[in-house]
Amino acid sequence: MSGLIIADTGGLLKALARTPDHKPTFPEYQTILTTATVVIVPALVLAEVDYFLRDNRAAMRKLIAEIFDPATRYEYELPLPSDLVRALEFDAKFKELDLGLVDGTVAALTERRKVYRVLTTDRRDFATIRVGPRFLRPLELLP
Repeated sequence: MSGLIIADTGGLLKALARTPDHKPTFPEYQTILTTATVVIVPALVLAEVDYFLRDNRAAMRKLIAEIFDPATRYEYELPLPSDLVRALEFDAKFKELDLGLVDGTVAALTERRKVYRVLTTDRRDFATIRVGPRFLRPLELLP
């Protein structure tokens, strides 16, 4: 697996999860994360990951160090005002999903960056969402 991907919260958490003997808990997620050419981490996803790792500060510090190390394949992406507006449009268009701002900005970022591959555990939402001007393009969910 190579190429660009956008990491959603659940996908990133599963990719980082380790067993007590430090082996990947979900190797299929970890493989995608380590073989992608670029892993785009939306800022709001990182905030949500921080919430879930509140009891594992060492893991969060390590993740931050990796994301901001220029030698890694991570790209940290701040939402533009237009991404936030588009996120709200997704939330309204797909109101039955109750997307919220984080998933909405992930969808908006796929449009803006033209990267339609999303590392996620959230199949219900991201399999339903369609992006693009007419909401026609499906996302490729990984794994």
